[in-house]
Amino acid sequence: MMTPVHVLVLGGTTEARRLAEHLVARDSGVRVTTSLAGRVAAPRLPPGEVRVGGFGGPEGLAAWMREHDVDALIDATHPFAAAMSRNAAEAAALAHVPLLALRRPGWVAQDGDRWHSTGSLPEAAELLPALGERVFLTTGRMGLAAFAGAGLDALWFLVRSVDAPEPPCPARMEVLLERGPFDLDGERELLRRHRIDVLVTKDSGGDATAPKLTAAREAGIPVVVVRRPPVPEGVPVARTPDEAARWVARLHASG
Repeated sequence: MMTPVHVLVLGGTTEARRLAEHLVARDSGVRVTTSLAGRVAAPRLPPGEVRVGGFGGPEGLAAWMREHDVDALIDATHPFAAAMSRNAAEAAALAHVPLLALRRPGWVAQDGDRWHSTGSLPEAAELLPALGERVFLTTGRMGLAAFAGAGLDALWFLVRSVDAPEPPCPARMEVLLERGPFDLDGERELLRRHRIDVLVTKDSGGDATAPKLTAAREAGIPVVVVRRPPVPEGVPVARTPDEAARWVARLHASG
């Protein structure tokens, strides 16, 4: 009888949840544990086993994988969770566990888009005074300090996030607590109602929050797009949960 494969999924994304669903439904010979950071108050839990909280750095993650006989590690965290991705790469090397990164494809500019690409939130903040006065900020509740500087006090921000942000925050701000997916009609109305003249977003990719880009294109609104950090060197990448599930299946078959 083939030994079950224990897969640890570093989750918190739609893709991580779908991967857990695929693995649990398709293959009884795979044990799935999804790890959530615990930063969202009421996360959508995936099937299989779930743990919440940090590991204590790469050494702690490596120790946890050894203790729980993990055979494969899948980094399905948010494309901007660069520190966790680095920890995963280091931990996988320490524990001698194969690692795969699951990353949804990034967005691609289309005809009519007025995108301004930047490498960080502080760089995005520097661009804003020249682009508009009423900012739709969709970068999440983390990192709002980049937009709290005195040089931006004249700007008004609509901040959309799943959970309420904590200080420091922009001086003039309205918070919209919502979780995607968002539809195009709703995004059009939001831009119109709040008289938004510039949008700031991270290139998180996917369909759940992409309608805001279409709405901005239609309205001729400039969009500041923060580029995602690269996956750690040497780590293979799957673009879909199905592709990641096939990677696990190959490990199962060879194990």
